[in-house]
Amino acid sequence: MSKTYDQLNNDIGQILFNIAPDRAKIIIMKAELSQEGDHCQCQFDYINESNDIKQFLGGARANYDMLNCLVELRKYCIDNNLTNGLTAWVGCVVTVDIEKATINIEFKYEPFIEK
Repeated sequence: MSKTYDQLNNDIGQILFNIAPDRAKIIIMKAELSQEGDHCQCQFDYINESNDIKQFLGGARANYDMLNCLVELRKYCIDNNLTNGLTAWVGCVVTVDIEKATINIEFKYEPFIEK
């Protein structure tokens, strides 16, 4: 059984919550998927209680789980015509506000992570 859009968003948020550093208030993940969906590039940042932005590593398991969730989310968007006939997104910026327990996903349609 495939997951709903909300379930996929919750899964993505849960992965980020689970890997959040102790002092994180907000987690920001930038991700780009390959066209084939066989790999992605993720960059993880967090904002601490002093409002400093710091980078951190997600770890192999989180990267693997995130790849699977993002591939499934992109497939969901395509299968349910959420692309309005346009090319599917290639990446996203996910923001999780830990204090407010909210998630926001901004889709990107062109590569945007500097290599």
